[in-house]
Amino acid sequence: MDWSLYLSALGVIAGIGVVAWVASVFARNVSFVDSLWSPFFLVAAVVYALSLEAVGLRGAIVLTLVAVWALRLSVYITVRNWGEGEDYRYQKIRADNDPGFWFKSLYIVFLLQGVLAWIISISLLPAITSSAGLNALDYVAIALWATGFFFEAVGDYQLSRFKADPANKGKVMDRGLWRYTRHPNYFGDFCVWWSFYLLAVAAGGWWAIVSPLLMSFLLLKVSGVAMLEKTIADRRPKYADYIARTNAFFPGPPKEKGAAAEGART
Repeated sequence: MDWSLYLSALGVIAGIGVVAWVASVFARNVSFVDSLWSPFFLVAAVVYALSLEAVGLRGAIVLTLVAVWALRLSVYITVRNWGEGEDYRYQKIRADNDPGFWFKSLYIVFLLQGVLAWIISISLLPAITSSAGLNALDYVAIALWATGFFFEAVGDYQLSRFKADPANKGKVMDRGLWRYTRHPNYFGDFCVWWSFYLLAVAAGGWWAIVSPLLMSFLLLKVSGVAMLEKTIADRRPKYADYIARTNAFFPGPPKEKGAAAEGART
């Protein structure tokens, strides 16, 4: 494996992060780093692909899947955040790190997210650069990616439609996919990145296990489920009932009201 290629991806990602940081200093808003999160992975994938004289079938598939996932997510986040000002999460980080946040944001926001994306992108390296032919595991991985993309894209769409209705202000989204899991979008992301790992395994890159493990940790314990549910109950009083009857992450049938009430008491 050409590890210099992996380091090259870090250099390109860091360069993009620095440029974005400079723009954020003038805008006094670091929120648009969220729009860069998924494109960081696409940048890494392109760097890996450009090292080849010709991209193989698996590499072309992986590039396509990464591009579709990354661009959809980036566009969705950009549209959602447009004109909303700096996200409350970054406002808190800014308050906790002033004075000097304008400089500190370079490494605690932009470079940190860039490095995390670079580490996670390691599963894309063998999946794109391997010349091995397709096997049954590749098709399992593609099916898992399709499942994850469905949950993520449809979940985001359903939530955006729900929020767009003024009558739903302060209410809990518990319809569609959100009836079966409190975080269908994060579950979808989880599936997408385990699918990329399976594509790496099919290419002989079993050692890239850090990629889905780190993404899963971030989704479940850091910036995903844990962070959102830490504050949402205060903002939406009925969320406690939603927690009692709906799976946190992996989809499943909602609990009956009696069972949910019993679960909430235990």
